[in-house]
Amino acid sequence: MIGLLKTLFFILLFYYAFKFLARLLAPFVLKKVSDTIQKKAEQQFGNQQPKSSVKEGETIIDKAPRKQNQSNNSVGEYVDFEEID
Repeated sequence: MIGLLKTLFFILLFYYAFKFLARLLAPFVLKKVSDTIQKKAEQQFGNQQPKSSVKEGETIIDKAPRKQNQSNNSVGEYVDFEEID
C-alpha cells in the first residue's frame, strides 16, 4: 500500500514540476523558434527583391486588365421535370 502511495506521489510531483518548468521555459523556447523561422524566411526571400528602374519615391500603379463578361452558354440545357408519385 505504501509503495502505491509513493508511486502516485512521484507521478504527481513530476507532473507539477514539468508543468511549472514548461511555464517558465515556454516563452524562451517560442522566442528562439520564431527567431529561427524568421531568419530562414529572410534568407529565402531576401534575395528575391526585383531590380527595376524605379527611382526612390516614385509611385507606379499597375492597372488590372478589364475582364470581358462572357456568358457561359456551353454549360448545357435546363430540363424541367415533374415528380412522379
